[in-house]
Amino acid sequence: MSRIGKKPIEIPSGVEVKINGQIVNIKGSKGSLEVTIPKGVSVEQKDKELVFSIKDQVDNNLWGLSRTLVNNAILGVTEGFSKELEINGVGFKVVLQGKKLVLNVGFSHPVEYNLPEGINAEIEKNQIKISGIDKQSVGQTAAEIRAIKKPEPYKGKGIKYADEVIRRKAGKVVKAA
Repeated sequence: MSRIGKKPIEIPSGVEVKINGQIVNIKGSKGSLEVTIPKGVSVEQKDKELVFSIKDQVDNNLWGLSRTLVNNAILGVTEGFSKELEINGVGFKVVLQGKKLVLNVGFSHPVEYNLPEGINAEIEKNQIKISGIDKQSVGQTAAEIRAIKKPEPYKGKGIKYADEVIRRKAGKVVKAA
């Protein structure tokens, strides 16, 4: 039995849920999302709750996953998700041009990153705030931006998550003769 899968999801006010076979459409104040439920899992709406169940014990692992995906969609259309990135390094900077981030992070050329549909970015000094309603695409976008220039362990230069801790290494030690 899945501990997560058997918990019902309360539908907050202002959120509209439509179940069409294995597809769950969720519409809220920030937008709408669509979640496809695997075949072994069924979902039904009872009053202001969504209840998930499985047809047989073979699909037990998809039960909790399905519930979590729908719950994340409901949270996304009501509150939204965000990730914060921090740029560290002398001369490193980022500029937002429409739906494109232009990063100067120590390469011989500026790196341009086009933001995907439904993702917004805000820049304040050396901080980039990525936000949107789809948790997966917000996390993927933040990971792709971080991958442009990962933080290095000696001086900590690069792009890192705001809450990430970079373990520092000691540099070369010169022996005194």
